[in-house]
Amino acid sequence: MKHFIYILAFLMSSIGFSQNEQLFEQANDLYNKGDFEEAISRYQSIIESGEHSAALYFNLANAHYKLNHIAPSIYYYEKALLLAPNDKEIHNNIAFARNMTIDAIDKTPELGFAKFSKSVTNWLTFDNWAKLSILLMVLFVVFYLIYYFSYSSIKKRLTFIAAMTSLILACSAVALAFNNYHLVENDQPAIVFAKESQVKSEPNLRSSESFKLHEGTKVQILDTVNNWKKIQLADGKMGWIPAEAIKAL
Repeated sequence: MKHFIYILAFLMSSIGFSQNEQLFEQANDLYNKGDFEEAISRYQSIIESGEHSAALYFNLANAHYKLNHIAPSIYYYEKALLLAPNDKEIHNNIAFARNMTIDAIDKTPELGFAKFSKSVTNWLTFDNWAKLSILLMVLFVVFYLIYYFSYSSIKKRLTFIAAMTSLILACSAVALAFNNYHLVENDQPAIVFAKESQVKSEPNLRSSESFKLHEGTKVQILDTVNNWKKIQLADGKMGWIPAEAIKAL
């Protein structure tokens, strides 16, 4: 009975994949014919079925861009970048889409040690830093055992240095793994979808307006209170915006 269930699940997933492939081809054909609205509908159907890919988000973003849908185009380009961060074509297209936005926000430059630390932390993912730390700990154990059972003073000195170096690097890798995890957990980007929205100093309508934001602007979500989101811009400005005005990535 279990084998039958596994076979049935496999067949269902295969059928679903085949249907999505057909929908994707149909959507691409509609896009090439200039029927962007219908192409968007087909792409959305694929996403709603649970399938996600950089190509799917990229094509959906392109269709929105052709219709001058600022926020959706940037939103789906950003989704594509999350899956393919080094894709030059996505970077080029999202730059064109960002040119349509109203808000001009200068990114606060990172300087000194903070910039260096972040670049090193992002060199590997959390999982890869964890794997590297395990490998280094294994090397520490191996070198220490060689040191412990060795009778040669030169070999003892060299293996002791190698063991301590492996231990220090392993601890550093663990620290970088947790730092990477912390950065990823705190990274909660969102795109403003409202045509124009007031950003308040506090999470209520009675508070004073700090500034205005327009569709397509990227923000970081810092906190949530009821139906309000505390956000931060790339230039460091912070405030509270209605939750329905933005869409989290």
